[in-house]
Amino acid sequence: MTDDTGSDEPLAGMPGRPARDAVVIGGGLAGITAALALADAGIRVTLIEGRPRLGGLAFSFQRGELTVDNGQHVYLRCCTAYRWFLDRIEGTALAPLQDRLDVPVLDIGKPEGRRLGRLRRDPLPVPLHLGRSLATYPHLSLAERAKVGRAALALKGLDLADPTLDTQDFGSWLAAHGQSARAVEALWDLVGVATLNAVAGDASLGLAAMVFKTGLLSDPGAADIGWAHVPLGELHDRLARKALDSAGVRTEVRTRVTSISTDENGRWSVQVPGETLQADAVVLAVPQREAHELLPDGALDHPDQLLDIGTAPILNVHVVYDRKVLSRPFFAALGTPVQWVFDRTAASGLREGQYLALSQSAAHDEIDAPVATLRERYLPELERLLPATRGAEVKDFFVTRERTATFAPTPGVGRLRPGARTKAPGLYLAGAWTATGWPATMESAVRSGVSAADAALSALGRSRPSDLFEFEEAA
Repeated sequence: MTDDTGSDEPLAGMPGRPARDAVVIGGGLAGITAALALADAGIRVTLIEGRPRLGGLAFSFQRGELTVDNGQHVYLRCCTAYRWFLDRIEGTALAPLQDRLDVPVLDIGKPEGRRLGRLRRDPLPVPLHLGRSLATYPHLSLAERAKVGRAALALKGLDLADPTLDTQDFGSWLAAHGQSARAVEALWDLVGVATLNAVAGDASLGLAAMVFKTGLLSDPGAADIGWAHVPLGELHDRLARKALDSAGVRTEVRTRVTSISTDENGRWSVQVPGETLQADAVVLAVPQREAHELLPDGALDHPDQLLDIGTAPILNVHVVYDRKVLSRPFFAALGTPVQWVFDRTAASGLREGQYLALSQSAAHDEIDAPVATLRERYLPELERLLPATRGAEVKDFFVTRERTATFAPTPGVGRLRPGARTKAPGLYLAGAWTATGWPATMESAVRSGVSAADAALSALGRSRPSDLFEFEEAA
């Protein structure tokens, strides 16, 4: 970091090149990515985070002897930017991918009782890789399966660059393509709610098409699922901080930025309690409402559009049993309020019993429900899903709530999402809510950080690091 005079001393090891400084505001995945990319290009970077740890909304905390993730986060093989991020922080081995997509789907809503189906792929080209799974999927009738296949082909034919897709809702498109309410529940929403954080009727067709085309209809292995086998804090805080330290990034947590402004020379001043940081570039990697508060006048043509980007909640229900009740690492559920259930026993450090985490997306109706109400609702549902729980003792029951977990992927949201560049030279935006083309995922966050760093490096006349994530050419 330069002093208040804006000294341009050459960087060590880079004779003749003036030093450049950047401040990244926000220590989530977007901010960490931007900071690493800038530092790897020889920029002196300060990363500011208001919380006591890094990781944004993908973090861990202690509850007695348990290490608890605030929510269950997964990624797919097609999430190439997040996979690059894992590799950059040396965390790939701690969050492995499935060898092959395999999702157990348990339906308890039928009169005949519990029925298990599977969504899995074969080693065949698209779309044959899912053909056998769809043909034998027991949660849909034969006619429904045939119509799903035809809708998938129609979806594959959509042009993601068509802006009119963003103005339509996915639910209406599915209905127009012959999808029954059961097909939406048992297949389209099973995937879509978890990835979009919205039911089909509330989701932009553009974002939904992106999810299904990329995840299920691009490459046979695109939808293989990966998740952290350690607490998220091990990845997004400890390993990320280690990588930042190694790159020479100054990281300040528990620090709030109160204002940002430019001087007559175009250099930026970032005000934090007790200090003014000087920078040639600033990356705002914070939620949209916080970005709106910090943006200087004229930085965006329509800054209030950021306030029009809605948010959607995710509820996580955590249950610790005195014995093992689930033999699978995870499953999805139908015919019940329960959506996805994950075994977090080993990752949490639990030595006896089993710890299950229920991930409940688009939880608008339950996000503020009292813990006692949620306990009365979900423990009986787990007994219906998992007979082994009926004789088990519940050792702990608690919930975590992210009321603004993601931006709401509603029709029209695409036109509200800004790109990385602003009209203020040297000021850039990052965050899963920016215009990455992806819904609010870890992948979107990392992509936004790369985009912001690319824009800043271009303006500063610096080459991008050779090992920085490379965006694929559009088809």
